[in-house]
Amino acid sequence: MLRKFLLQASTRRNFSASSSSSVAFFRQCSSSSSSSSQIPNSHFVEHMEDTNETPPSATISIDRTALYNPPEQSHEQSAESELVKHLKNIIKFRGGPVTVAEYMEEVLTNPKLGYYINRDVFGADGDFITSPEVSQMFGEMIGVWAMCLWEQMGRPSKVNLVELGPGRGTLLADFLRGVSKFKNFTDSLHIHMVECSPTLQKLQYRNLKCVTEDSADGNEKKGINSTITGSPVSWHASLEQVPTGLPTIIVAHEFFDALPLHQFQKASRGWCEKMVDVTENSSFRFVLSPQPTPATLYLMKRCKWADSEEIFKLDHIEVCPKAMDLTQEISKRIGIDGGGALIIDYGLNGVVSNSLQAIRKHKFVDILDNPGSADLSAYVDFAAIRHSAEEVSGVSVHGPMTQSQFLGSLGINFRVEALLENCTEEQAESIRTGYWRLVGEGEAPFWEGPDNQTPIGMGTRYMAMAIVMCLLCSVVFPCHVLIINEMLISICEEENVKNIIVRIKNKK
Repeated sequence: MLRKFLLQASTRRNFSASSSSSVAFFRQCSSSSSSSSQIPNSHFVEHMEDTNETPPSATISIDRTALYNPPEQSHEQSAESELVKHLKNIIKFRGGPVTVAEYMEEVLTNPKLGYYINRDVFGADGDFITSPEVSQMFGEMIGVWAMCLWEQMGRPSKVNLVELGPGRGTLLADFLRGVSKFKNFTDSLHIHMVECSPTLQKLQYRNLKCVTEDSADGNEKKGINSTITGSPVSWHASLEQVPTGLPTIIVAHEFFDALPLHQFQKASRGWCEKMVDVTENSSFRFVLSPQPTPATLYLMKRCKWADSEEIFKLDHIEVCPKAMDLTQEISKRIGIDGGGALIIDYGLNGVVSNSLQAIRKHKFVDILDNPGSADLSAYVDFAAIRHSAEEVSGVSVHGPMTQSQFLGSLGINFRVEALLENCTEEQAESIRTGYWRLVGEGEAPFWEGPDNQTPIGMGTRYMAMAIVMCLLCSVVFPCHVLIINEMLISICEEENVKNIIVRIKNKK
């Protein structure tokens, strides 16, 4: 999933120029005090007393003497990991706590100790399962979407295909297999993988069936190609390193959910940023900043996009500056070079409140428990992504819509029907289960196996959004039915799939 992009500079900016407006916002956004300093996950949030009325600055001053005593619950390690020691040293030498965003960056993408850097975290043996791991149909449908976009661009002879946070490479491998018979399309592709983990890069190389070609004299490497389609493949640490100047198709699946975010909590004096600190007995805890922080600028921006009633009802707000900035970077590239981007993630079409979670071995665990041993992710604020993209000229935004609606518009229902025509009973159960997880909602009604293995549908929890060049039509929905028909025939090798396509045409 991630992601050298997370390793770029944090969102610290010169705060003094906007200090007066920030303080006013900081105090006026809340007309009522928070009823309790207790928040989910049984964390005790300490309030740092601000005894001085000095203007806020980019440096957060900390008065530790006014902190409350920590609760009995703590997050001490029997044997501290190197990452835990590293985090505590950062807090110690800084002289104060770090933001939740800084904590996430270190935990997930520290170059030596980060969660994503040195391990395969996906699949049944990892900590979580993503849609591409559930069924091959997911990657195939993304291929249908990309071909629709390519057709509407006028079939350019050269295209940059970029995936942000490719995981194991499963999505793109299924994508390429699905489009492999469309030579004009595959010949146009130059694949760019934005990935920071050496371990995952090796898995992607293998799953894309890549080969490295040598030059004639054997001294220099010509390049890397995927043998699935013959397309050249390159790896990059960030989107900025991907060459510009060509029409670009960008896919970001479960990428935005792991970008570092800032959390704010309503207190008697207004919105305070939540920070991560170390107690006297060396355990981690949450505290509240005594004065505005640089990220308050993004909080102000996010609140302007929302209804005042929506903000008034909330006690917590999450903002993700890197998601906003990355969206604008993507939008500017599309506006200049042409193309489009597809973002799929679990999230909300509105302000997100207190959604940050940690997952280890497919179970939720405490966010501060043994940092680096669990994935950290949060709901994506699709409304903020939409507003960020709309600030860029030359692009249009379509969606969000549910994953179920998106995949349905691409023909996944008929793809499932085709797969079920010729398969064993065991294969049929796997196909139905994968299909339900992709488009269903709640527990699968057909399941007859163990209760603890009941497939849970992700069709409404996940959302899809497209950002495309203004001259192009929406390719989120509806897609061009003739392209979908041709794609379905290609990816389904069974002869009787042609009968299904006839039924598709009759239903249109």
